[in-house]
Amino acid sequence: MLIHSASQLITLAGGPQRGHELGRLSIIEDGALLVRGGIIEEVGKTPGLIYKYPNEERVNAHGNAVIPGFVDPHTHLVWAGDRAAEFEMRLQGKTYMEIMNAGGGIASTVNATRAASPDELLAQSRHRAQGMLRFGTTTAEAKSGYGLELNAELAQLETLLALDKEGPLEIVPTFLGAHAIPPEYAGRTTEYVNLICDQMLPIVKAWWLKHAAQRPLPFVDMFCEKGVFELEDTRRILTAAKKLGFPLKAHVDEFENLGGAGLAAKLGAVSVDHAVKTSAEEIKALGKSETVVVSLPCTPFGLAEPHYSPAREMLAADCLLALATDLNPGTAWCESMQFVMALACRYLKLAPAQALAAATINAAKAIGRDGTIGSIEIGMQADILVLSVDDYRQLGYRFGGNLVETVIKKGLVISN
Repeated sequence: MLIHSASQLITLAGGPQRGHELGRLSIIEDGALLVRGGIIEEVGKTPGLIYKYPNEERVNAHGNAVIPGFVDPHTHLVWAGDRAAEFEMRLQGKTYMEIMNAGGGIASTVNATRAASPDELLAQSRHRAQGMLRFGTTTAEAKSGYGLELNAELAQLETLLALDKEGPLEIVPTFLGAHAIPPEYAGRTTEYVNLICDQMLPIVKAWWLKHAAQRPLPFVDMFCEKGVFELEDTRRILTAAKKLGFPLKAHVDEFENLGGAGLAAKLGAVSVDHAVKTSAEEIKALGKSETVVVSLPCTPFGLAEPHYSPAREMLAADCLLALATDLNPGTAWCESMQFVMALACRYLKLAPAQALAAATINAAKAIGRDGTIGSIEIGMQADILVLSVDDYRQLGYRFGGNLVETVIKKGLVISN
């Protein structure tokens, strides 16, 4: 298949982009690319490739921009129910932590998810996955974490594997048993941490090797925050996960700085996510590490909070910065990486080119997939978006709609 006549072929060639390098798009005007077997075989100018491959099946971009598929490196895709009532409570002045301490928040979704049948859970999650694909996300990390009990957590992982098998959205699973303290362990955080370290993590590994042995182990993530899992809890869980061979992620510094970002980076976490209140010292350390900082601007936007990840300071420290939706029922029911880019331009003060790189090649780095997705280069997977506009800058400029005209996943054309 030859995709041709792109006004701008945004290749993002050269791998993940640090600090002030963020935003190097490597644009080919009147660009084209050859796809065979779901892999990109050649990239260049339209006239040259049409001349070289006159008989190839063609997809005409009609003078619109062509970009890599979006990679969403932080989602909570699998859950049941909604929390619209809590949204109303927040509008009446209740804070996120107040709602959580009153039995709402994550605990509310845990109850609904535990009660859902496997078919219900799959159907609700599938609907969201289809929405993500329509908005141009071709690969997404997705977490468990609304079970907080072994069998319920395994059911969520099973749902993620089923969604990935169905496709076309590609799912990268994460085990998030340490998302919150389950109601039955209220006031007994240490006991729940012991349960995760001593029982849940080993059983999850054994289950994974039985049901998905051909795949890498899932990430292990946790919520390091005051009143949830403190720094020592974080150290214990991530260390136990690392010893079992799991790759690591961590929710850190959403509301308070506890030192979780620095700890996770020292342990070799692939990413630290949220990073709103991260200290200057930890930002400096992250800039010297391979740990990606994943900013989730939909979350403070959804909470009407004034503070966002200090992206300019992070780039000045040479950090690897990525963007994600944080798709979840409580604070950010958003399936669109396009909207995330629009928020990032306004509140993180990123240029459109920087936001695009953070939503593609750097987001791929945040899930350990930058060697196969996130850019348009020879040998990369053919995850491609044909936009309905001729200039990539429209993605940051416009918001609320959908500028993706055609989604191509592993060489399969999916028209919106």
